[in-house]
Amino acid sequence: MSTRGVRDYDEADLSVEKPKTHAAGPTAVAVSMYRSLDRMGPIRTAKTLLDLNQAEGFDCMSCAWPDPDPGHRHTAEFCENGAKAVAEEADTRRATPDFFARHSIAELDSHSEHWLGQQGRITHPMVKRPGGTHYEEIDWDEAFDLIGAQLRALDPDEAVFYTSGRASNESAFVYQLFVRAYGTNNLPDCSNMCHESTSIALQESIGIGKASVTLDDVYDAELIVLAGQNPGTNHPRMLSALEKAKKNGAKILAINPLREAGLINFKNPQTPRGMIGPGTDLEDMHLPVRINGDLALFQALGHLLLEWGAVDHEFVRDHTTGFDLWKQHIETLDWAEVEATTGLTRAVITDAARMLRDSSATVFCWAMGITQHHNAVNTVKEITNLAFLQGNIGKRGAGLLPVRGHSNVQGDRTMGIWERAPQHFLDAIQKEFGFDPPRENGLDTVDSIRAMRDGKAHFFLGLGGNFAQAAPDSDVTFQALRNTRMTVHISTKINRSHLVCGDTALILPTKGRTEKDIQASGPQWISVEDSTCSVHSSRGPLEPASPYLKSEVEILTRIAEATIGDRYGLDWKGFRDDYRNIREHISRVVPGCAGYEVNVRRPGGFVLPHPPRDSRTFQTESGLGQFAVSPIEALQVPPKHLLLQTFRSHDQFNTTIYGLSDRYRGIEGGRRVIFMHRGDIAELGFRNGDFVDITTRWDGDDRVRCAENFRIVEYATPKGSAAAYYPETNPLVPLDSTAAESNCPTSKGIVVSLTPASAGHAASGDGQDSVRSDEGHKSHPQPEHLS
Repeated sequence: MSTRGVRDYDEADLSVEKPKTHAAGPTAVAVSMYRSLDRMGPIRTAKTLLDLNQAEGFDCMSCAWPDPDPGHRHTAEFCENGAKAVAEEADTRRATPDFFARHSIAELDSHSEHWLGQQGRITHPMVKRPGGTHYEEIDWDEAFDLIGAQLRALDPDEAVFYTSGRASNESAFVYQLFVRAYGTNNLPDCSNMCHESTSIALQESIGIGKASVTLDDVYDAELIVLAGQNPGTNHPRMLSALEKAKKNGAKILAINPLREAGLINFKNPQTPRGMIGPGTDLEDMHLPVRINGDLALFQALGHLLLEWGAVDHEFVRDHTTGFDLWKQHIETLDWAEVEATTGLTRAVITDAARMLRDSSATVFCWAMGITQHHNAVNTVKEITNLAFLQGNIGKRGAGLLPVRGHSNVQGDRTMGIWERAPQHFLDAIQKEFGFDPPRENGLDTVDSIRAMRDGKAHFFLGLGGNFAQAAPDSDVTFQALRNTRMTVHISTKINRSHLVCGDTALILPTKGRTEKDIQASGPQWISVEDSTCSVHSSRGPLEPASPYLKSEVEILTRIAEATIGDRYGLDWKGFRDDYRNIREHISRVVPGCAGYEVNVRRPGGFVLPHPPRDSRTFQTESGLGQFAVSPIEALQVPPKHLLLQTFRSHDQFNTTIYGLSDRYRGIEGGRRVIFMHRGDIAELGFRNGDFVDITTRWDGDDRVRCAENFRIVEYATPKGSAAAYYPETNPLVPLDSTAAESNCPTSKGIVVSLTPASAGHAASGDGQDSVRSDEGHKSHPQPEHLS
């Protein structure tokens, strides 16, 4: 019998092994099957995994990597982490009202995120009443009445409405419509914490904040640049696309502080070569850039391309503006500054530049390693400058590919989940529904935390996700949520956000993507958008985990009815009875979605228009692609300090901790580790395996932020650069440390210092961070992994 969810683990059991030099292969298959069978059993495993990412099945709830054309999909069209995500949702365990009666909120809060997730699916709506110590069952009608009464008592701008990337297009559209009809644009989402820098930079540079490539462009590229990205863990299905590109002759340039196993060699589980053979070597060159050295690196690459005359002059002349100013800036490049900032020699950078020079079709890919820095917007613009320089936009096998981290985070933004929606979208809302939505920008994630902290926002609604653990500066975020009069979470499983809650707190259990959705008009389906602007349908095969679950659309429309009723004549009941009614409005409101109902039902769906990709036209102020001039800004790191980046382990997706095996990096059975260069370990007076507390300060406040008891692991990372897992290190990210223009937290560039672990911690291996220090012993679940 499985012991998951019962026993706790101790960080002292953590073991460190040699990092792997390949990804996937037989081990990935074994782990996928072990986790699936353990969580779901054989029948549910077969029902779900055979439907996962199929044209008539359901879309994976983890990453947003695009699917191949329906005629080219495998029977098993999923990766290891996709299987884990499905198993997590289709778990056969249940968190019933009896479970909540047995466990107080304080007790639940003493457990780790992994342990909480292993308690199973929430079966009933639950409430914590003012002064209560436990969640208790509540009737759905009463829950909606409580929410409506609270919202009606507030000024609309005193409420915050958060969205996770797991929400469907239909629920996202209904959500933003309700929030704007209620009277606010306070629509923060998970994009604010990840690719917001991309959205801002691309909007200014090319006129649209989305990828300019299709999956076929990846296959046909001559060169693929992967910057600040670890596809082997975060987007594993991307590896098969890279393998196909390699077979077609592509070269791959990887730019990342750590050399990750997935880009060294890929053992494709769909092929004999991957299962019993040597696999496929992917990267042709790896640049171990220092943290925050990317802007300087991309400028150096541009400098060399200019020097060599590797310029598409026709594209630059006909389709861009600002080239001359950019050229003047780049020609004055200071190579000493570049080498100091990047940690790379001029010779190595020159070798990389030759790869760009020799390619007539380059795809630039990037992820959080680029977007979560103070200069992130400028860095993305510099990537775009390189694409402009060689005409790598709007042609086969070339373009810009920000790889989104959550399955429908891009679709949610398309549907209007944005605190600063463009005026043309708001105009379309007004035309379609007959009311004028609020025009002032609302609160993003960071500003929402500030508003709750400062008593300016009193209500928080989370559509999916785990806001408390996703957000920066954990102690500030936790206190902000606790300051509210009411928190409401639409969720499938227990997470930390349910436990750091408002005076009144509600958990509204929802159906997941794996589950059937039957409404008054019959079976329903939803739609989502991937990283390459492809929109397709999704329908789950399983019976809901509980008869008391409601769909996201039903929950949101019932909240809307309880709050604003039939104001403006909005037909909330019609929306939930038949999702076609929602899609009809989408087809008239959302740009590029005409004929939405018909187009999205086609096998494989349809691709949204993208002017730079489709016709080399740019909806910028000038009507042209905009070269940007950006100064090189190097983070100043005092002596005896390091730059820390936070990242995922291989056994997690965002804040969901599937297990305790980061096998590619050689970490088993625990999570509180800090990866460091051997030179830094020695210079700071430590040894490999020592336990340390990680501390950071932030100019402007006198708080000392500390994450305690992390084991030093010697690793191949640039000198001066370190790495550790989130959310354990989120307490170190100051709320006010954000990217210029985008306000995205700088989780990839934190200046930290290390001290020997606090007395008593190193011996027990029981790590606690500063925001948990008043809550007693923190236990952890028993590790379960296959190595």
